[in-house]
Amino acid sequence: MSVPQKTREYRLPKVDGFHNLTLTEAPIPKLKATEVLVKVHAVSLQFRDLAVAKNQYPLSQKENVVPCSDMAGEIVALGDEVNGLEAGDRVCSNFATDHIFGEVTAEIRNTGLGAPIDGVLTEYKVLPAHSLVSMPEHLSYEEASTLPCAAVTAYNALMGLVPLKGGDTVLVQGTGGVSIFGLQLAVASGATVIATSSSDAKLEVAKKLGAAHTINYKKTPDWDQEVLKITNGRGVDYVLEVGGPATWGKSVNAIRYGGLISKHRPRRRRTGDVNDLPIKLLGKAGIMRGVLIGSHPQYIAPLSSKPGDEPVKLKPVVQSH
Repeated sequence: MSVPQKTREYRLPKVDGFHNLTLTEAPIPKLKATEVLVKVHAVSLQFRDLAVAKNQYPLSQKENVVPCSDMAGEIVALGDEVNGLEAGDRVCSNFATDHIFGEVTAEIRNTGLGAPIDGVLTEYKVLPAHSLVSMPEHLSYEEASTLPCAAVTAYNALMGLVPLKGGDTVLVQGTGGVSIFGLQLAVASGATVIATSSSDAKLEVAKKLGAAHTINYKKTPDWDQEVLKITNGRGVDYVLEVGGPATWGKSVNAIRYGGLISKHRPRRRRTGDVNDLPIKLLGKAGIMRGVLIGSHPQYIAPLSSKPGDEPVKLKPVVQSH
């Protein structure tokens, strides 16, 4: 296969909506010794991409950015010093290209694709070899493209600080990407999952994926009390928290003593009285932890293995419009 010299890519010259997406053509930079050229086969959309397009992303974003962070593709060329990868390999990139190991830093955060640096809504993408992960064979490009944000965030939330184990109880809020991946990972690890949603239809999907208990929070506004009832007053070991200040208090109520609440960025601005939140959290010896996606090893871990047990092939739930 001949190596292309140009790529078509979408950019956002203005940031008041995705209607500003503009298709342009650009030269492909010469590969450095440790870089790889990937032909992009599929890109998945995240809520972050909508925020970037509307100039609502709370972190930094460059002007005229190539949006989107999550892709799956095929290697077409490699730098001279790249080892362990070959042309034709099917790969995904980590969300932050330099999050190689450990906790996130300001420098790592600034390598997040699709905001501080150009993203993957392009025909061909040059990436550092250390940011790439081999795609599981059982996944299509479309399925694999959903992994970098949602799956890695869910894995970091459940395995990053205090690793989940069989017999634990997990509360997942909603049925968005992180929550669904968290549900699947928890079930595969032998945990009991309680899922919440405002939609009975979506709760049926959660049941089919292995949720043992479901709560419609519109019908049961005091869902934290329902969680305590389900767990015989003990509370859950983990909460995958997506709601923001409006739900933080109930999440603290729902955890056991010493439980863990993992919080990634809320989908939209939600207000709530959090004045007594620190006292409530301290009173339960609980932990509330922010999660900013995850590292390269945390990307590899959830793709095809059940921690400490036989391999299990997780299949993303892909939604299209």
